[in-house]
Amino acid sequence: MVAEPATPSAQPPHAQVLVASNRGPVAYSAAPDGTLQAKRGGGGLVSGLSAIGPDTDAVWVCAALGDDDREAARQAAQRAAGRTGKLDPEDTGGQSVRMLDIPEETFRDAYNGVANSVLWFVHHLLYQTPVEPSFDEDFTRQWTSYERYNAAFADALAEEAGEGAVVLVQDYHLTLVPALLRARRPDLRIGHFSHTPWAPPDYYALLPDETAAQVLRGILGADRAGFLTWRWAEAFADCCARVLGAEVTSREGGHELTVSYEGRTTRVGVHGLGADADFLRERAHRDDVAERMAQLRTQVGTGPDGAPRRTVVRVDRTELSKNIVRGLRAYRRFLADHPEWHERVVHVAFAYPSRQDLEVYRDYTDEVSRVADGINAEFGRGGWTPVVLHVKDDFARSLAAYRLADVALVNPIRDGMNLVAKEVPVVSDDGCALVLSREAGAFAELGEDALVVNPYDVTATAEALHEALTMERDERAERTKRLAAAATALPPERWFLDQLNALR
Repeated sequence: MVAEPATPSAQPPHAQVLVASNRGPVAYSAAPDGTLQAKRGGGGLVSGLSAIGPDTDAVWVCAALGDDDREAARQAAQRAAGRTGKLDPEDTGGQSVRMLDIPEETFRDAYNGVANSVLWFVHHLLYQTPVEPSFDEDFTRQWTSYERYNAAFADALAEEAGEGAVVLVQDYHLTLVPALLRARRPDLRIGHFSHTPWAPPDYYALLPDETAAQVLRGILGADRAGFLTWRWAEAFADCCARVLGAEVTSREGGHELTVSYEGRTTRVGVHGLGADADFLRERAHRDDVAERMAQLRTQVGTGPDGAPRRTVVRVDRTELSKNIVRGLRAYRRFLADHPEWHERVVHVAFAYPSRQDLEVYRDYTDEVSRVADGINAEFGRGGWTPVVLHVKDDFARSLAAYRLADVALVNPIRDGMNLVAKEVPVVSDDGCALVLSREAGAFAELGEDALVVNPYDVTATAEALHEALTMERDERAERTKRLAAAATALPPERWFLDQLNALR
């Protein structure tokens, strides 16, 4: 069983701020000598926890994602003579982190079987409905694992939280945690934040009826449910009304919704996540980024007139929702329609492999390479490679591309926010035109100064690329300034603290 009783500790739980997420702030890998090496990550949660100050008792609860993480969690438990041990603070940058050693099969079913292959697909509208989904006995087994996985988090949070503590639960991996935790610890103030879009009711209804209801009831166990845009918040409220028959009302001049169900009321609010301007600008001017810029300039090369070629940049994981293949086809159409740009432009495409343990993602990654190779075979000539494709993750190289970009292509089918759209204008050296899908959450904040496209319309996206490349330098620079201001209006620290204060 996942949720065994914990060994009682000598001290009562005292954490006053807790964060729960599938992925934690640190990951482990085994060195050749067998010792575990820690690598710390970044992101909004890390910045947020740092912002609350060292005097605040805070605990981050996360899952072990692989064998090395599990070993680190076991070693922490052994040091504490029980299941409640924390990771070595030297590994976590001083943060108090409890990593859960959830059985591998349970984790795999919950993470890949439900979270990434069902909930993600529903909220991003990715199913090919003539042939999928089919919810059968495999899904029933996987859903049971998802329940166990969420229960493990609820148990750990209940053990760690001090009286009246604030708990911020993150994302679609942990939709059941708020209600489970509420049952265990009614004294806590609980928030849930969704980093993905939320499906409209008709599409959400693809889920089995009880599963659809259970997810909603789980989140409604929170005092507050947060989303990145009002579009996603309203879709969630609509699903609560349609599926559960909950009562939805608007309050505070339309700046907050409430959902009332079975005697409880959950407030629904919005917190857009902005780019971390100070970090990005500092990081983008380190030596390793300068080295990558020199390499990229060499790869891009110069045109027939000797001038540096223009660049269309995209930086994405090979996630199905990112729409990389249609972006490449739009670039191909642009080259076909505008031969005057031949040898004068290069599409710098970074497509970093994602979720390669799922066959559909491996196939998609292969298709990205196939389409890019096809464009180079059709249009390339000596000294000019129309598409420069990189598939090995390299953050310094991504920042270098941001700085060099004349045009940024961000065309997701659907995205909770999309930080790339916000990061590029922040670090751009000479101004960058943004071609942006209207289905990205970032559209709500950036749409006014972007060239907005329907992500399914390859022809219109091709024309937007042409418009972006022909935009006057002064206009491009002015748009970039406004985009950067909008992109950094809600930095990660404020995003986190606003949620915390809304619960307090």
